[in-house]
Amino acid sequence: MNRFLSPLLLALAIALPACAQGPSREALPPPVAAALARAEVPATAFAAVVVPLDGHEARLRHQSGMPVNPASVMKLVTSYAAFDLLGPGYTWSTRFYTDGPLEAGALRGNLYVRGGGDPKFVLERIQEAFAALQAQGVQLILGDMVLDSSAFDLPPYDPGAFDGEALRPYNAGPDALLVNFKSVVLGFMPDAAAGVARVVSEPPLAGLAIDASVPLSNGACGDWRGGLRARFDDPGRIAFQGRYPLRCGEQKWPVAYQDPASFAARAMEGLWRASGGLLTGQVRAGLTPLDAKLLLDAPSLPLTDILTDVNQWSNNVMAQQVFLTLGQLAPQATALPGSGPLPWKRSGFEQARTVLGNWWRRTFGERVPAPVIQNGSGLSRDERITPEALALLLRHAARHPQADAFVGTLSLAGVTGTARRYAADERSPVYGHAWLKTGTLRDVTGVAGYVNAANGVRYVVVAFVNHPNAPAARPALEALVEWTARLAD
Repeated sequence: MNRFLSPLLLALAIALPACAQGPSREALPPPVAAALARAEVPATAFAAVVVPLDGHEARLRHQSGMPVNPASVMKLVTSYAAFDLLGPGYTWSTRFYTDGPLEAGALRGNLYVRGGGDPKFVLERIQEAFAALQAQGVQLILGDMVLDSSAFDLPPYDPGAFDGEALRPYNAGPDALLVNFKSVVLGFMPDAAAGVARVVSEPPLAGLAIDASVPLSNGACGDWRGGLRARFDDPGRIAFQGRYPLRCGEQKWPVAYQDPASFAARAMEGLWRASGGLLTGQVRAGLTPLDAKLLLDAPSLPLTDILTDVNQWSNNVMAQQVFLTLGQLAPQATALPGSGPLPWKRSGFEQARTVLGNWWRRTFGERVPAPVIQNGSGLSRDERITPEALALLLRHAARHPQADAFVGTLSLAGVTGTARRYAADERSPVYGHAWLKTGTLRDVTGVAGYVNAANGVRYVVVAFVNHPNAPAARPALEALVEWTARLAD
C-alpha cells in the first residue's frame, strides 16, 4: 500500500463517474474570482476541478468537462503513461558498434553510434561513454564516426515554426540520437582590467568559431542578451557586435544551435577530439551495418530521473523523446535493420499516439474521452484534454504501486522546479504541501497536481485558463491552490 490512499478507497473513487460524486459546485472561491477579474478574464475562460483522492464530494467543479489546451500540463499524460507502461526503472541505450578490428589502440574501421532515444544524452554522459571506449583501447578511429538516428521516424522539423523563436532551446526537435538538446551554452565572464567579457562555450563544436570576448559596458544589466547583438546567421560562427554590461557579473546563455541538422556531428566530433581521441575520417549520418560488432552499451538515466526533468523543468524535447519511445510498443513499429533480438523498433508520432490512446481506453474505459495529443509535450496549439480527465489520471496515479516515485517527479511548491513561485515564503500554507505541474503558452496557463489541505485530506487540483490574457491570470491558479491548502472542514 502506498502512503497516498488506501487501495480500496481509491478503487471506489476511480470506479465512480464524475456525475456520481456529489452535486456540482460551480461557484468560484472569492480569491479566484477576484484574481480573474483583475486579469480581465471572464469565468467562462476558467475550467477547474478540486476533488479529494478518497472519492468523496468534489469541493469545486467549474466547467470541468470542457476541453482545454493544457500547454505543458499535458506532460502529465505522457509521463504517467510512460511510468505505467515502461516502468520507473526503464532506461534507453546508446550503442557503439564497429565494422573493423581493434589493434594497438587503433580502430581499423568505422565507429557507429546508434541512438536509442535517450532524452538526456548530454555532454557529461557523452564524455563518460568516450572515456569508456578509450579504456577499451579505442584511441584512434581509422575511419568515420557514423551517427545512426534511425530509431525514430520523424518528419522534417522547423524549430521556428511554433512561435518564430528558433534559437530557444525549448523549441529543439526530437531525435533518436539527441545530443545535448541540440544546444550550446555560452558563458560570459567579465574581465574589468581588460575591458572585456571572456566568452566560453560548451560543448565544443567542430567547425564553429565563437568570438572569444566582447567589450564591456557600464550600463545597467537589463536586457544583456539583446545588448550583445549576437549574430547567429552563419552556421560556422557566433559573433557579438554589441557590449556586455559589467554589472551583470557572470551569466550563461543557452542557445539552440542555428543549424540543428549538423549539431550532433559537430558536437560528437568536438567532444571526441577534446577527450583526446583521434579521427582520420569524418563524422556523418548513416545506418549501422547488420554485422557490426557491439563495443559499448551506454544506458541512460532511469525513467524517474528523466520524468523529474520533464515535469519539474517542463523540458519539451525530453517529453517528446519519452512520447516517441511509447511508439516503439506499437505493433506497427518496425524492427531496425540489424537489431537482432534487441527490442529496438522504429517509431514516430503516429505510433506513439496509437499506443497512448489504447492505454487510455484500457485504463479509464470509454466514459472519459482520450486526450487529443500531438507530440506529448504540450508545445502545441491543438492538444486538448478536460480537467475532469486529468483529475481522473492523477487519482489513478495515486493508486499505482509506485505512486510515491511518480508524485516525486512533480515540482514541490515553494521548493523545486516551476512550482517554486506557488509559495513565496515558508509561511505560505502551500509551501512544501503541493506537488504540481505547471503550463504556459501565449494564451494558456494551467496547473495540476496534488495538494495537502489543513483538514488532513489530499486533493487533486486541476485548473486552466484559455484566454488572450491567460498569463495575467496566473494569480487565479495560485489562489486556487492556496484556497485548497486552507480547506479546514
